[in-house]
Amino acid sequence: MARLAAGLFAVWGAFAAPKGLYDLVAGEPEANLYSPAPWQFVTREQWLRYAGFELLYGAVCLALAVYLYRYARFLPEWVSREEPAP
Repeated sequence: MARLAAGLFAVWGAFAAPKGLYDLVAGEPEANLYSPAPWQFVTREQWLRYAGFELLYGAVCLALAVYLYRYARFLPEWVSREEPAP
């Protein structure tokens, strides 16, 4: 279970972190395509705050994936339960 969660966090973080980095460097909001003047609906400050959050969110997902994968090494593969007496 821990390795499955680590894999899910790794995949999600691998998508979110580069997207946040792209938004910080070269991206712009979709609203700029439809507004008469760029940065009219969403200011640069708001966009950079959002992109920074997205980058941090992706990085935390990747860090959590690494932590869960390392934690999974200490867990046993199978836990056998004793059958209750009838």
